[in-house]
Parts: sequence; structure tokens; C-alpha cells
Amino acid sequence: MANWTRYILIAAIAAHMCIANAQDGSAVIPQVILDADNIVVKEDENVVIAEGNVEAEYEGRILRADRLVYDRNTDKVRATGGVVIIDTDGSQRFAEEIETDSNLSDGYAIGFSMRMPTGGVAAAESAIKTKEGYNALDKIVYTACEVCEGDKNPTWALRARRAVLDEDQQMISYSDAVLEIGGVPVIYLPYFAHPDPNSKRRSGLLIPDVGVSSKLGVFYQQPYYWAISPFQDLTISPQITENVNPLLELEYRKRFWSGKVKFHGSFTKEKDFDSDGEKFGESEWRSHLFGDGEFNITNNWQWGFGTEYMSDDLYTRRYDIDGENDERGLYAGQPRRLLNQLYTRGQDTNWYADAALLDFRGLRNNDVDDTFPRALPLFYAERLFDFGSNGVVALNGSTAILNRDIGTDSFRTSVGADWDATRILPGGFVFNPFAEARADYYDLTDSPTGVSKVDRSVATAGARLSYPLFRPGRNVDLLIEPTGMIAYGTPGANNPDIPVEDSLFYEFDESSLFDANAFGGYDLYEGGSKASLGVSATARWKNGVEITAIGGRRWRDEADDNFSVASNLDGTVADWVTGLTADFGDPLRIDARLRLDDDSLGMNRVDVKLSSSWWRLEGTARYYKISGDITTSGNDDEAVQLSTQLRVTDQSFVTYGRMRDISGRTNASGIQGEPRNLRESIGVAYEDDCSRFELAYETSDSVDRTLGPTESIVFRFSLKTLGQFGSADTD
Repeated sequence: MANWTRYILIAAIAAHMCIANAQDGSAVIPQVILDADNIVVKEDENVVIAEGNVEAEYEGRILRADRLVYDRNTDKVRATGGVVIIDTDGSQRFAEEIETDSNLSDGYAIGFSMRMPTGGVAAAESAIKTKEGYNALDKIVYTACEVCEGDKNPTWALRARRAVLDEDQQMISYSDAVLEIGGVPVIYLPYFAHPDPNSKRRSGLLIPDVGVSSKLGVFYQQPYYWAISPFQDLTISPQITENVNPLLELEYRKRFWSGKVKFHGSFTKEKDFDSDGEKFGESEWRSHLFGDGEFNITNNWQWGFGTEYMSDDLYTRRYDIDGENDERGLYAGQPRRLLNQLYTRGQDTNWYADAALLDFRGLRNNDVDDTFPRALPLFYAERLFDFGSNGVVALNGSTAILNRDIGTDSFRTSVGADWDATRILPGGFVFNPFAEARADYYDLTDSPTGVSKVDRSVATAGARLSYPLFRPGRNVDLLIEPTGMIAYGTPGANNPDIPVEDSLFYEFDESSLFDANAFGGYDLYEGGSKASLGVSATARWKNGVEITAIGGRRWRDEADDNFSVASNLDGTVADWVTGLTADFGDPLRIDARLRLDDDSLGMNRVDVKLSSSWWRLEGTARYYKISGDITTSGNDDEAVQLSTQLRVTDQSFVTYGRMRDISGRTNASGIQGEPRNLRESIGVAYEDDCSRFELAYETSDSVDRTLGPTESIVFRFSLKTLGQFGSADTD
């Protein structure tokens, strides 16, 4: 008998490897290192006994216990009292008693529990682990919630008669499982399986979407996730409903060495139906497809595409399919419009270029697709030349080829140059001379004026002068910068024979107050003499509060009827334009933009947004109003949007959201409607580190042809490591 506090267990393992060692004298014998307060070796029984703060380590795997007995005859290790096994992946296993082999890879445990690196926790009366990678657990409880001492009911838990963890397949399966919420059984599942939280992507059934809708009736959608390879996957989601025929929804993703693609689509064969589920018309195939992708050509060049298709204008709204207004590609579309694009783009430190083919389709009432243009293509390129103190020169070129089935076809090509420099004058004045020139050529077909060819040359030269004033203070720093701009441009620059395609909804505001050409597109140009005066100011307190404001107005020597009243460039004097940001930190942030009438100083446009995170209240509120004096319809456009969340406790909160059209939107006939709620919702929610539950009541008074006002009750909950359950809607 011998007594040590440290012992290296190599005898049994060496016996297993003796043949290999004889054949290969260079083999390394793995070692089990044993530490304890007291280690006794009974040579006559060939047994090693360790007691007190026992720790055994084998190839990164660690076992800790109060007492350990190692039988060298059977190569078995038995540990009792506060047993802990820490695996190489960081997972921890606990037990009252275990028996395992010397490399700690298989055996059984009594009073077993385990903690996974991702936060999952499992406990069982007993557990068996085999060399094949199977772990069988009896009377198991699994949760991803933090379990504190004395807390018997975590937010959610999955209890089962038996569970099997397949380490090779990285799957956990349960027999006779019950899902408990706060200790209350809510769902019984005779069989249930989910990936090991430590696993990578796995094929299998996802959480279903189950509910009831006045449009669809009772519906059930069961997604299946297929991990085709490490670089691609497919989600197949068949949906069966009470009122209409089944629908199949698909989502495919793939990543290549140089880029990625994503497609989302669905199809069904059914008649048309309204908000009440009433069918009409002929039964036909109906579908949608959204897709995008982008690939690297070189380090500086990429190409990509975006595709959008719907068989019916209201298809995605009828079946509550998301993704209609997502951005796909170089250009962003407008709400209720489909945009297909194929593009290429290149960029470096001193140049940029892009080219795109675009095709538009309408989903709004009275849209006529044949009147929408196809861009074949759009092209833009710019090259910068830095001449140091002499300024920067930018050379640019642009092309737009627009084709329609009904209406004017046009071909435009433009070349231009811009020069800009900065000088610091005596006294601290900042002098910024600039110049720009551009030549445009248009080739038109079926023009309303009958003109087929138009060319134009425009130029502007001028300067900006500003005088920044800075005063540091003990509590607040002030920066005030009055700025003036004066420029002379080509008079009569706009030709009525040129169709306006790229600037239909442009509005001059504070962001372009001191620009040489205040109009953002190519088809119109702000020529003639012009001047702007304004001032910007910033106050920055030492406690982090900051207020920034800018305001001013613009004058021109002549009016131009080619500009609309909404553009703020139609007369000789523009409206006053201002912008304000007041950031008080978490309690309040204010962003405001105003457009004041040049004569009466009345509010032609106001847009104010408040953001707050104070105490237990978080939310944003936005109000905007556009006066009928500057809208094409002649009617006011006024709305308010509110989104708030009030935390009642650290885990529970109340939510409220509302978007109300105060003035009533103008319909296709130019008639102003009644005020209505475009969207309103109120709900309650609970969230902790392992789950989120939401219950909300939502309404909408919006009407779009056969789809009218709706209301719904939405319930969602997500459980960490298990997934998110769907919602039940009642419209």
C-alpha cells in the first residue's frame, strides 16, 4: 500500500496499447493525471483510491469529486460526492455518483444534470453514456432558463419520460414529453426532437404556425428546414387552411465562394377571395417570388440582381406573406411597386461606377404596367482628381435609356465636371469657390411635344463664404457658423421638350441649402442667378447634451414653371427651411424639420420625431403635416405615428403602437377621405433570458379594393434553443 497526493494512471491504458507500442516504438502513451488530498494505492487489490478535492484529467477532459476509486483490473472509475465532469467543449456534467472508464468517455450516472455552453440545462434521475456517442436519460427535465437554487419552476421546461442525446448526429429526442410554462403543463408530445444546442445547422421540422383567420379560417403551416450542405439550405412550408386551398411556401439560400443568393416564393391554385374569405372569379395558379444575390467579380467590382414577382396585386396581403418591401439590390423600390434589377458596381478610393437594368410593375389600384419605364440601362461613373490646395476636380458621366410600351421612350446621355476648393482667409473666414458644367443629349420617341432630339449645356460658378465662431465654456461649448452662397448659372436651363423622369418627387430642404444646383436629378436644372443665406449652430454641454440647428432660405433671379410648387424651387424666393436635432441622451431626443411659407411664415411642412428611453418607458412619436398649398392634390397630408413600450417589471411590459391618418388620404379620383387608423395595436409581453411571450390586439382601417378593415389577435412566443412559435390571427 502506498500513499500519494498526485498519481499518474498509465498502467491500464498502456496495457491496451502494448501491441501498438511494440510495433511502433515512438507511440506516445496518454496519461490520466490524478490530484487529491489523499491518494492510496492498494497493490494487492490493484486499486487506486483518491479522497478529498479529487481531480482527474485526461486529454482535456476533467473529473472532480469527493471520492474516486479506480480499479486497474477492470479499467473502471467510480466517483461519488459532488461529481463534476468538464468536457473539452465547455459543457459541464454533474452527478451524485458515476461509474466510467479511465478516459471518462462512457459509463452511467445517478442524480445526473448537465450544463451546455449555450446555456441549456438538463437534469435526470439517471444517465447512461456509451462509446458510440449515445446518452440515455430517464425522467429528464430540459430548459434554457437560468435555474437558481430553490427555484423549482423556470419560465419554461420540457419534461420527458426518457431522452436520448446522439452526440454524432447532435440531436436530442424525447419520449412522452410535456412542455411546461411556469410549471404548468401546456402541450403533450408523444415524441419530440430538436438539435443539440451546441450543434450546427440541422435538417428537421421547425416550429409550426397555427391560428385562425376570417380570410383563411383555421390554418396550419409546418416548416421543414433542409440543410442541403454547409453552404445551402431550403425551408419548405406547406400551409393547409379551412377556407381556401393549400399553399406551399419555399425559401432557398446558398452561399458561394464569391457571393450569395436568396429566393423566397410560394404558389397555390385558388379563386380570388376578400377579407371575409368569400371566393369569386376563376380558380387559377397564383404565386409570388422574391430573390436577390450579389457576387464579387474582383476586389473592386461586384454584380448582383433583385427579382420581384406576384401573380396578383394583393396576393401577399391575402395570405399574409412578408417581404414585399425589402430592399433587393442596388436600387430601392417604392411601397406597392415591384422592381426587378440586374446591376454591376465598382468602387475605389478615387472612382465609382455602376450600371443597372431596371423593370417596374405596379400593385396599386389603377396602375398600368405598360406606362412604367424599363431602364436599359442606367449608368453612372465618376473620377476624382485631387490637386491639393488647388481643389478637387470630379469628372462624371451618366446614361439613362428608358423604354415603355405606352408613352415616351427616351435616351439621355450626360457628361460633366465639378471643381471645388477651400481657402482660409484672414480673420477666420472660410472661402469655398466652386464651378460645375454639364452637357445633356436626349433622343425621344413618341414625345408629347413631337420633338425627337434635344441637347442642352448648363454651367454654374460661384462661391460660399462662412464665418465659424467658436466659444468654449465651463459648462457648454458653442459653435455658430453663418454661411452665404452666391452663384450664377445658365439662364433658361430647362427645356419643356425634356421629359421629367428622375425628379418627380424632389423637395429642396436644408440639406441642399448651399448647393450650386439645388435640384437632385438630371432632367431639370436650377439655372440663373441664385443666392442662399443661412446659419448653423451647435451647443454641446459637458454632460453630453447637444443641440444642433440649421436654417435659411434661397433666392433666384427668375421663376421657373418647370419646377412644381412641391419642389420649393418654383418661384424667385424659396420657403424657409430648417432642421433641428436636440439630443438629451436617453431621456429625450428631438429631430425636427420645418418648411415655412416665404410670405406668411405658415407651416407648409412640419416633420417632428421624439425618441425617449426614460425610467421604464421607451418609445418614439412622429408627427408630420404637409400643407395642401404644396401638394399636387391640393389637400393636406397629416399623420401621427406612435410606438411605445412600458416595462411594468423587469420582465413584463405593455406595448402600444398607432399610425393615424389625420387628414384622410386622397383617393385615385382626387377626393379626400375621412381620418382613419392605418394601424393600431396594444399588447402585453414577458421576456427573460430564455423566452419571450407576446399577446397583442391589432386593428387597421385601411382598405385596398377587396381587402378591407381588419383586426387580429396575435400570440407569439419564442423559447431559447427550441425556436419561435407562430401566431393566431383573427381578421
